[in-house]
Parts: sequence; structure tokens; C-alpha cells
Amino acid sequence: QVQLVESGGGLVQPGGSLRLSCAASRSIFIRYTMGWYRQAPGKQRELVAVITSGGSTNYADSVKGRFTISSDNAKKMVDLQMNSLKPEDTAVYYCNARDLRLSFWGQGTQVTVSS
Repeated sequence: QVQLVESGGGLVQPGGSLRLSCAASRSIFIRYTMGWYRQAPGKQRELVAVITSGGSTNYADSVKGRFTISSDNAKKMVDLQMNSLKPEDTAVYYCNARDLRLSFWGQGTQVTVSS
């Protein structure tokens, strides 16, 4: 089974930046679509960004222009660069890997944007 571990979360002031990383136990990005999701307290989990094995990306409207998703198959990692952070970005961020049949999740990393 694929293991995913997120890191890089923490407390940051509005307007600041964080870089989240998702480390995979094996080189899966050639076959899987990778994504970052987030869930704020009391709210439903939502898609933040995805990147396909071919390198195509897509972003939620709320983060477009501020967040960038990238993957490195050699390093077995997928990153989420978050700039111009806002308080509404506060959530637990989860890494996801999926194909047509399977889906794998990390345990999440907390991002808190507050002055």
C-alpha cells in the first residue's frame, strides 16, 4: 500500500508563505493523479489543487494565483507552495494519490493563518 506523509504545516501570519510537502513510499506519480485537499473545522473537505502524471494542474478558484502544486518523481514528493496566505486558508491539509480504482490519503498537516 502507498504511504503518504505530509509536512511543512504550521502557524503563519496573513500574507506569509508556507511550503507543504508530501512524501510517498514509492514512485507513484507516473501512474497516479496527486492532489492536495483541505478541511477547516466544521466544514467539508475540499479540493485545493491536483496534478496529473502528465503534469497538468488544476486549482480551486479560492487559491488560484496564490498556490502552486508540483511533483518530483525522482524524490517521490509532491509539494504545495502557498503564498499570500489568508485566514480562510486555515485548515488541515491532506495529500492524496488516486487512480481509477484506488485512493490513498496522508494523515494531514495543520496550517493556521493568524496574526
